[in-house]
Amino acid sequence: MRELIDTTAEIYREKGEIKATALELSLPPGKVKKLLITGNVLSYPETEQIQELLRQGKTMVEIQHMMGLSYSTLHTYLPYSKVIYKMSEISQNAERVKIYKTRKSAVDTLLSAPTEGHLRDCIVAFQNYPFHTVSGLPFSYTLKKGRNGEYTKELFIDRRENSKSLAWSSVRIAFERALKQQGAVFTRPKELADVRGVSYTFSLLWRFGMISVPEDVERKLKGNRK
Repeated sequence: MRELIDTTAEIYREKGEIKATALELSLPPGKVKKLLITGNVLSYPETEQIQELLRQGKTMVEIQHMMGLSYSTLHTYLPYSKVIYKMSEISQNAERVKIYKTRKSAVDTLLSAPTEGHLRDCIVAFQNYPFHTVSGLPFSYTLKKGRNGEYTKELFIDRRENSKSLAWSSVRIAFERALKQQGAVFTRPKELADVRGVSYTFSLLWRFGMISVPEDVERKLKGNRK
């Protein structure tokens, strides 16, 4: 639990948003808020009010009615009061932290040495990550393993409507264009490269820190339509 709290705090300090932090760890935003409260990273007036009412001997049901909050919302304002003992949950939390650290390391390496090989490492690490295109389409991708046990280079895109594949050659072209245009701000995918599947590659390269976009485009890539 301590490692999950510390990792959640680290991501939140970098991202500055509960929703973005939740996305990195595949956790509900309510649980992320609770972890941040437990780690003394966030504090809310509601937390102090609930704790004061508890000290006065009020029950959670009474507090719920007094504050006009649902049971689930009420609990998101309180820190975790005990250690998780379920082995399955401990294992899941450890896996979340491991995946996040693997992805972060891959991105850091790519930014320090932007090679095709390091891009490939990022692609492998970010399988099943919840991306969004500029148009708001949510997607993720997976890679298949060949007979030699290594991942093939074709990306299989899972979209809301259906699935399609993305050739590595298209990803490589967009990546090379990004390297040549470092410092440029891209407002739409085809400004980067006019190749098949560039709307997906655009999202990947932005998440990997390889391209810059305006704030309104960034909100869309984060899945925020407003």
